[in-house]
Amino acid sequence: MNRRDFIAYGMLLGVQGSLLIPDVAAGANKNRRIINRDRPLEDSAIRDAVRKAKNFEENFRDDVYMSARKLAVLHKVHQRLSRLQRLVGYANFNLIAFDTARYYARNYSRVGAFTHQETELIEELFEFDAVHYGFFGRKVSTSLTESIKRRDVKKIRGTGHYLYQGDAIRLFLKMKRQLGPDLILTSGIRSVVKQVHLFIAKAIKTNGNLSRAARSLAPPGHSFHGIGDFDVGQRGLGAANFTNAFAKTRLHQRLEDLGLITMRYPMSNPYGVRHEPWHIKVVTNV
Repeated sequence: MNRRDFIAYGMLLGVQGSLLIPDVAAGANKNRRIINRDRPLEDSAIRDAVRKAKNFEENFRDDVYMSARKLAVLHKVHQRLSRLQRLVGYANFNLIAFDTARYYARNYSRVGAFTHQETELIEELFEFDAVHYGFFGRKVSTSLTESIKRRDVKKIRGTGHYLYQGDAIRLFLKMKRQLGPDLILTSGIRSVVKQVHLFIAKAIKTNGNLSRAARSLAPPGHSFHGIGDFDVGQRGLGAANFTNAFAKTRLHQRLEDLGLITMRYPMSNPYGVRHEPWHIKVVTNV
């Protein structure tokens, strides 16, 4: 597989948002290739990650871009996954495994089978080392085809989301008891397929800037939503629940005062991810 055809390093140029994509990786990213997640990051790398995460919607010179050819395939993958989501339903799509997704795609003409190019691109997105994006979080899902067992999860009525039995469901119910109906579940379990769909949508929005996408959303395989974390918000706040506006609400303050919230991505975190005051850390051993 030609990785250089998959990614390139460059700048987003021009009014039309056209991409200048060299064939060879620029030297600005050399240090990223040797970072070992099991060792502490150097101070310079942490400062760089924090700076970029604070300006997560900006483009930087050493950002990683998908090639124009692969970006065209990415659009097709997104459209196919969107059709699949409509077929199986929003809630079920949160749990769907890749093998199941391929089965439905093959057998329902309204979705259509994944092409070889599309499958190959999904595999590349999952396997590619996210350190090259500037994302330093751990990979918590090791197989593209991993599945979520129904007996291990519980659907939260009225949300379209599931939570894992055990710590996740206990913490959410405790929050609900203490904060009442103003607290809502905005995102629960996400299968690898769901995270692929979300990350692709973000990558399309950024015109193929994978680094910028990763500053806002964990790349496939790196989402803790796959193993236990969940998002909460305030009823009536809408899309602002996924912004720093949520951190300024009285509900968020009460969560902090009651000791019910541990953020996965706090302010100035070293992972290259924007501040996510809505993301509740449940899994604590990774």
